Amino acid sequence: MENILVVNAGSSSVKFQVFSIEAGGRLRRRIKGQIDGIGSRPRLKANGAAGESLIDRAYAAETISTVPAAMAVAGEWLRSEHQIHPVAVGHRVVHGGPDYDKPVLIDHRIIANLERYVGLAPLHQPHNLAPIRSILAGFPALPQVACFDTAFHRTHGALADHYAIPHELYTEGVRRYGFHGLSYEYIASALEQIAPDIAKGRVIVAHLGSGASMCALHRGQSVESTMGFTALDGLPMGTRPGQLDPGVVLFLISEKGMSASNVQNFLYRECGLKGLSGLSNDMRELEASADPKAKLAIDYFVYRIGLNAGMLAAALQGLDAFVFTAGIGENSATIRARVVDQLGWLGASLDPVENGRHARLISRTGSRIPVYVVPTDEELMIAQHTLSLLRKRPSANPKEKVA
Repeated sequence: MENILVVNAGSSSVKFQVFSIEAGGRLRRRIKGQIDGIGSRPRLKANGAAGESLIDRAYAAETISTVPAAMAVAGEWLRSEHQIHPVAVGHRVVHGGPDYDKPVLIDHRIIANLERYVGLAPLHQPHNLAPIRSILAGFPALPQVACFDTAFHRTHGALADHYAIPHELYTEGVRRYGFHGLSYEYIASALEQIAPDIAKGRVIVAHLGSGASMCALHRGQSVESTMGFTALDGLPMGTRPGQLDPGVVLFLISEKGMSASNVQNFLYRECGLKGLSGLSNDMRELEASADPKAKLAIDYFVYRIGLNAGMLAAALQGLDAFVFTAGIGENSATIRARVVDQLGWLGASLDPVENGRHARLISRTGSRIPVYVVPTDEELMIAQHTLSLLRKRPSANPKEKVA
């Protein structure tokens, strides 16, 4: 049985999934796991296709102190205990810049190009690239595919793509990219099965998690997004502020004496829900708290979603459906109810019973705007792109073992 390995690496965790290539090119999820606590309390956990636990093992901090070390441990476990020898590896890479509007097979030149965007996605890009280098060093013949969160939004028109700055900067790559593209791409494809007529229309998708954004889809293509040049813009997030007057950054530098690196760290790690509440970046903790600042953070989050929904509806010149996805969107009935209340002027009306049981369709019968909850699956999109590119390679043969 041939398999594709999907890797999504962060600063202190590596998530991975294994998909088998079935007859007709269908992909079946076999293993889903992660190593978290890298460098502090490393732990390898993985489940099988039916959700059964395959491993839950702790390691000494010095044993797994880096992402490459985590990759080595996970890879050895997959090979020795499950005989997984993938024919290719697909990676989530957050920023593709202006050069990459579709998944690509990775080589040293492409890695060097992607290094240029580390400063535009410092929480993600360096950690996305670390396992790619690790595998390239240990298994140079193993095909690897980079799938970009920015690629799906490259269908934006010029008006959505530009900032009001000199054009020379645009040609250098200073433009509105948008992120969470793999998630939106999956939702667009899922809607074709769930509600084909809706999928052809005007849809706002709210990807609400620790990282949060919204996307306007028309006929399944992205026409506008709340995120821009970096993953700081738009909605407030767990530790990121969302929309911010650039003058605030100038104030932090000129009046507070902060360096560029200090400002970067501040904006990526100390703002958002964490900064507003002074308590936590976790929505579950904020919802359980009686602290007034926790309430402020939640209220602000919901308010900004409502404002941005209006902006995206204007970009679409109307609205045919609204979709919740990602951690908060899929799991918090309370946040969904409050957001739908903000959408009442657009014609959305919630069914509290269906919302409470996390149904697929949570709007009332007769609601002018249907409201859906659709779990996202970025890893499946990565696996599909990886298999597609693998088949397009000259002399490619998905049934050929790669050491």
